[in-house]
Amino acid sequence: MHFVPVFNPVTSSSRPSHWDEILCVVSLQVTLEKVLGITTSGNSSLACDPRSGLVAYAAGCVVVLLNPRKNRQHHIINTSRKTITALSFSPDGKYLVTGESGHLPAVRLWDVAERRQVAELQKHKYGISCVAFSPSGKYIVSVGNQHDMMVNVWAWKKDVVVAANKVSSKVTGVSFSEDSSYFVTVGNRHVKFWYLEHCKANKVSSAPVPLLGRSGLIGELRNNFFCDVACGRGSKCDSTFCITSSGLLCEFNSKRMLDKWVDLQTGVAQSLSLSEEMIFCGCADGTVRAFRPADLSFICTLPRPHPLGSDVSAVTEASHLFNSKTDVRYPDAVAVTFDPAGCRLSCVYNDHSLYVWDVRDVQRIGKLHSALFHASCVWDLEMFPDVPGELAGLSSGSFLTCSADNTIRLWRTSDGTQTQSQNILSSDLLKIIYVDGNTGALLDPDCAPNVNADKSADGQTAEIRTGIRTICVSPDGKHLASGDRHGMLRVHDLSSTEEILKVDAHDAEILCLEYSKPETGLKLLATASRDRLIHVLDADDDYSLVQTLDEHSSSITAVRFAGEPLETLMISCGADKSIYFHTAHKVTSLGTEFRRSHHLVRKTTLYDMCVDATCKYAAVGCQDRCIRIFNISSGKQKKLYKGSLSEDGSLLKVQIDPSGQYVATSCSDKNISIFDFCTGECVATMFGHSEIVTGMKFTNDCKHLISVSGDSKTRKREAYSAPALGGLSSDSDREQEEEDRGDDNNDPEDNTTSTSSDSSHGEDDTGTV
Repeated sequence: MHFVPVFNPVTSSSRPSHWDEILCVVSLQVTLEKVLGITTSGNSSLACDPRSGLVAYAAGCVVVLLNPRKNRQHHIINTSRKTITALSFSPDGKYLVTGESGHLPAVRLWDVAERRQVAELQKHKYGISCVAFSPSGKYIVSVGNQHDMMVNVWAWKKDVVVAANKVSSKVTGVSFSEDSSYFVTVGNRHVKFWYLEHCKANKVSSAPVPLLGRSGLIGELRNNFFCDVACGRGSKCDSTFCITSSGLLCEFNSKRMLDKWVDLQTGVAQSLSLSEEMIFCGCADGTVRAFRPADLSFICTLPRPHPLGSDVSAVTEASHLFNSKTDVRYPDAVAVTFDPAGCRLSCVYNDHSLYVWDVRDVQRIGKLHSALFHASCVWDLEMFPDVPGELAGLSSGSFLTCSADNTIRLWRTSDGTQTQSQNILSSDLLKIIYVDGNTGALLDPDCAPNVNADKSADGQTAEIRTGIRTICVSPDGKHLASGDRHGMLRVHDLSSTEEILKVDAHDAEILCLEYSKPETGLKLLATASRDRLIHVLDADDDYSLVQTLDEHSSSITAVRFAGEPLETLMISCGADKSIYFHTAHKVTSLGTEFRRSHHLVRKTTLYDMCVDATCKYAAVGCQDRCIRIFNISSGKQKKLYKGSLSEDGSLLKVQIDPSGQYVATSCSDKNISIFDFCTGECVATMFGHSEIVTGMKFTNDCKHLISVSGDSKTRKREAYSAPALGGLSSDSDREQEEEDRGDDNNDPEDNTTSTSSDSSHGEDDTGTV
């Protein structure tokens, strides 16, 4: 979330997938391959390496290091799982410093080449809003958010805080002078100069000295919100440049006095970046203006990005970006950073898009790189089925995601083949389906420059009440069904992406959609909702209603089809702790009717369910962090084992890979784990999402695991969605203990609460399968 990370598992050995065969010990090495998302909401979390031109931006708990020319990503993963809120390169580009959100956040120093942490400072109690290296490389300054208010100067090589003080208002930007003798912070009615003379004299004492600060003389602009700051370079090294949210570019002289300012002729401004020759200002409506530092004279306006609501697949030439329509709307530029070596300007816009512009010739500015991501929480994803040929550019390597930004996006994986014309806006994105015409949903409100409230300490925000909640692709790849937060069911024709059905199916949000398997001989669509109802629709008869099931007494979290032509089954589970097994019966006058065959009740909430490729077993992820395996035909529980190594949280998602060898789980502690499906042995664990994982899928070739989350909704946001992965030894003592517990017949509460409409299942088989 909002971002989509792609993990690449590498097995050390292959082994049989059947329950009754000899099992080999497998260790799984998982690497983070790509992050499709960004959580940068201002200049504090966007930076450029002045030497190599690498662009660093925040994506949840991950810092993405992008080579824009080669379109190649590397990743630094924050093991604390706290959202990255600020980052900055060292002058030589060897190190990167990051700040994070949450309680007791750390300022972390990373080796860029090795992508490992080398130092850490914990002097803040709450979130960190800004970090910066001094040009000398000796100091790092960190500024806490409005709940923390601390300013710390860290001599990182000695691991000593040499000076500290407090600010009296929210700070959104910090910049060092060229000679490292002072730095400047800006914020709401705030421009302050902080001097380091006392820090340099503090060589013996271990206690930090009070940081000396002097307010800028703002004059008649004292009531402005100063969004960003940059100290001058070269001939203007004595000047300090600031930008206000009202759209003014200001210059302060060496005496801290407001010397001059220029109107940017924009409704809102938020960010600036400068070199010795140019100042770039990020403004509203996709506008970025360039000025000369010497006299603040205007140089040029950069090209705008894509208009909101653009048909991405149709933008195949640069000329398509230049829209002659007057009623179009563009996203605001919320962060800009300049690469002096390559003369490139990287811009992040508030629809979560990233552009890198080549500005060597201001008369002929070109686009070097661009990427478009979800602007809000990513709720679900679906792999395109493995069907012969291609359909509208979609193949077995493609996948789809849906989001609170009211879009469904069609992506390609990096190794997928592509035959249709390549759009120039994104190498990963194939197409965007806009569910409605409200372009406001495409913009991240957390990117506003004068938001008074910081993100909460744990990175959570208020629940989003808009957007597409779940999606499902028909087995033949022709139809895409989607359900939204208000109970509306839509079906799109994937070949044309036209909406062919829109019906108000439920009274509450639709939580699950499922098409019947081709081997059943039926073409059905089941919809399950928070309103406790399951609707079964006939996809062959214009999605006419076949049956409504109302047996659940609470929200239905998952519904799945299994079976074969002679015995088609539908299994559902929900927050009422029940699992219902229904068998399809042919009724002459009514067509197909599902009748209950088994009903089991557990003593824990059932959050998700997945059926294996053989349609014999269903794996259910539960609130008690256990995976329960059920025999679909008999309704009996066959096995139980721990689905998370954590002692906290609940299993929210469970997914079996197409080969049937592994089952992946996501826990509310934001971890992803992979287990041997047969033995329950944990073979890998991953982290990096800064919010709960809302969806997971293995690719059809079993080579990648794709996960999505709410991190695209910046808390800062977090984003989206960005996972980090760590290999875990599969023979740890703790893991073995959990496996032993799982193999015991020790689920007594389950054994006493099972019922069936046809026969008694008071005794569940919880032994070895």
